[in-house]
Amino acid sequence: MESDTLQNGTHVKLSAKDFSSDQDVRWCPGCGDYSILAQVQRVMPSFEIPREKTVFVAGIGCSSRFPYYMNTYGFHGIHGRAAAIASGLKIARTDLDVWVATGDGDLLSIGGNHFIHILRRNINTVIMLFNNRIYGLTKGQYSPTSEHGKITKSSPFGTVDTPFNPLTLALGAGGSFVARTMDRDPKHMQDVVSKAHKHKGTSFIEIFQNCNIYNDGAYELYTEKDTKPENTINLEHGKPLLFGKDKNKGIKLDGFRPVIISLDDGIHTVNDVIVHDHTSKELAMILAQFSEIKGFPVPLGVLYEVERPCFEDEMEEQIEDSTRKKGAGDLEKLLFSGTTWEVK
Repeated sequence: MESDTLQNGTHVKLSAKDFSSDQDVRWCPGCGDYSILAQVQRVMPSFEIPREKTVFVAGIGCSSRFPYYMNTYGFHGIHGRAAAIASGLKIARTDLDVWVATGDGDLLSIGGNHFIHILRRNINTVIMLFNNRIYGLTKGQYSPTSEHGKITKSSPFGTVDTPFNPLTLALGAGGSFVARTMDRDPKHMQDVVSKAHKHKGTSFIEIFQNCNIYNDGAYELYTEKDTKPENTINLEHGKPLLFGKDKNKGIKLDGFRPVIISLDDGIHTVNDVIVHDHTSKELAMILAQFSEIKGFPVPLGVLYEVERPCFEDEMEEQIEDSTRKKGAGDLEKLLFSGTTWEVK
């Protein structure tokens, strides 16, 4: 993709190469992170935002090397703090385009608290979760999204933890944009990333990402040509939830319980199938739990999107309103007013 954008007062044509830094990419050969990097670089020019107004923030992990490879501003923080750093940055500099690149360990383990609070505050950022269900950088320990019974270096007899579902967690924390894509579907990822960036508020994208060294094939069921049609369902707002090689299967609600129906059984028609509505939080929560129900296809695309106020906008309005009513204020006067005491 190419576009004209304003940089340093001059219109210049940017391409994906302009967003590629001069750093050697140091991920393992075959890692899904390469695809994520490539798709983000390809869509960046379409946003027509100068590189000096763009910032990628990361914590610790394989995914967190992302800022080094983007020819924009970047911040490599400490473990789990990417969402907190991004929050402060966006609040202080609302003019910046702020992104977070993070992994399932970084965001959902030590960073879990920061994650839920950026979602509930709805700070205008894009969070990309590279979910490979393993700790890759520290050489293969189980993560908060590793499946129950997973045998790893830190769980030699199988983990007894119940894994997080990133989508239900994001919805429960008040996320205003919740979506999923995967590293093996470049066009789909570009579309989801573009929609996430267009959304005003905290946009959360879970990306199924293969770690071919420590958890190879974790998403093979959803990526391979022979198994993908029966095990994934593409979400499109206003369209029925159909899946299967011949799109002859659908999702119907029996009360609040989803059931799979066949359009070839002579009983059901497409009119019985749920029509996707990405403004329905109730439907989004049902869809997000498909990955926990045996035999159900995992949803890919935008599960939920709703407009609501952003924290930084309301904060600026509050400051402006207070200034109009009370004046600019005097910091020294504030510090020395009211009840004071002396220590002798």
